[in-house]
Amino acid sequence: MNLIRPEQLKRLRETYPAGTRLELLRMDDVQAPPPGTLGTVLGVDDTGSLIMRWDNGSGLNVIWQVDQVRKAVTPDD
Repeated sequence: MNLIRPEQLKRLRETYPAGTRLELLRMDDVQAPPPGTLGTVLGVDDTGSLIMRWDNGSGLNVIWQVDQVRKAVTPDD
């Protein structure tokens, strides 16, 4: 397990505040939503995981340095 440094955690929380829309690229979990699924960040926990609500109803978190996401392009961008 990779431990996150305080400055990395601060940067994650600044980069992915609650409400940020993400697109899943890859998730290392057999129950993962399919790549391309969109979701909303609810917060960042103390391990650096992004607490998610995926549009397909899944609640699997994005694990820091394991899973891959990118910010979704929204009509307001």
